[in-house]
Amino acid sequence: MFLAAACSPKTRPVATRPQQAQPAVPAAKAIEKPVNKPPVKITAPAAQQKVSAIAMLLPFNLDNLNVGGKYSKADMQKANMAVEYYQGFKLALDSLTANGYNYRLQLFDAKDKPAEARNLALNPKVRNSDLIVGPIFPDGIKAFGTGVTANKNPMVSPLSPSSPAAFRNPSLITVIPPLDYHARRSAQYVYERLKAKKVFVLKSGFSEDNKYITPFKQQLDSLSKLKTKIIPFTVVRGDLAALLPQLSKTEPNVFLLPSTNQAFLQVTLRSLDTLIKSYPVILIGHPSWEKLAFLKADLLQRLKTVITSSDHVNYKSGSMIAFIKTYRKAYHLEPSEFAIKGFDEGLYFGQLLAEDETGAMKPEQHDFEGLHNKFHFVKKPATGWVNTHVYMLKYVNFELKAIE
Repeated sequence: MFLAAACSPKTRPVATRPQQAQPAVPAAKAIEKPVNKPPVKITAPAAQQKVSAIAMLLPFNLDNLNVGGKYSKADMQKANMAVEYYQGFKLALDSLTANGYNYRLQLFDAKDKPAEARNLALNPKVRNSDLIVGPIFPDGIKAFGTGVTANKNPMVSPLSPSSPAAFRNPSLITVIPPLDYHARRSAQYVYERLKAKKVFVLKSGFSEDNKYITPFKQQLDSLSKLKTKIIPFTVVRGDLAALLPQLSKTEPNVFLLPSTNQAFLQVTLRSLDTLIKSYPVILIGHPSWEKLAFLKADLLQRLKTVITSSDHVNYKSGSMIAFIKTYRKAYHLEPSEFAIKGFDEGLYFGQLLAEDETGAMKPEQHDFEGLHNKFHFVKKPATGWVNTHVYMLKYVNFELKAIE
């Protein structure tokens, strides 16, 4: 029943005052203002204020609620993700109404089907919104974009790290940094912090590795002006013997291991663990390693492993504790990672919409520090805006800690 009500195309105004929860805005740092620009002052009655219209396209898959229908495990996971994201986003909007802002949030079931995404792209209620949030998955984003070539309103890709180059939509805002920005950030760390003279790139032989290796090499070559040597090496059954003559016993040997293949990683990491008995090692890993359960924290710590991440939630921080309390009070549930992202994005885009006086949002002019990540957007004419901020994490005391 909650899903059916939440996803109705009917306009559902957000209350202009916080309902039960305390205003949750302090749970994240406010959007930075341009230098010397005073904060916007709201003095007129709420009823006379601008109402920002937001269309949210999420994969609730409500057809599975029909007689004879049934949710598969995958569909249920997608629906749960959609509900959790919506709840976080709406909590942020409810918080912002305490500042006198007004919103009209409309939910649509994108059903995780490209055909449905194309249909929604032609829906007047969607096209006339000030902001479109979703679809979530790449196929839906691509299908939706083909139907809105004349629509200049901003469209948020809220959860997908897919490269915006695949969509060619100048109105797209990609919130989750794509993989190439992780690779570039790692290259910057290797050059600026490690000051490495050479980097050993351990390849699995699968072409998937190149999605990380190529932008890493481009960035490192650019920063070092080709002075940092990149040594590619395809590892076969964990054998690193051919590299030994090139290794230093006095200075750290920097290795890049861009694979996520379980069998390859387990064999190669064991070989590196043997290597550190005679050679100092620093290992640069893939951002997906954070969620790979088969990787052991003690081994990665011995290898002085560093990875990048677009998510780093400090559950002990005061702002996070305040958010959790507010979320529990509103929904009687624990917030998931999708609820946290929904809150951060609702707070950021809700404030941008409310304070925009030009009719054209400019995310590239407003940085933001949320609960799960910082937002620093850059704009490219053909592919829209993309958040470029990623954290550098290192294994300390058998857990990942932010170092930059």
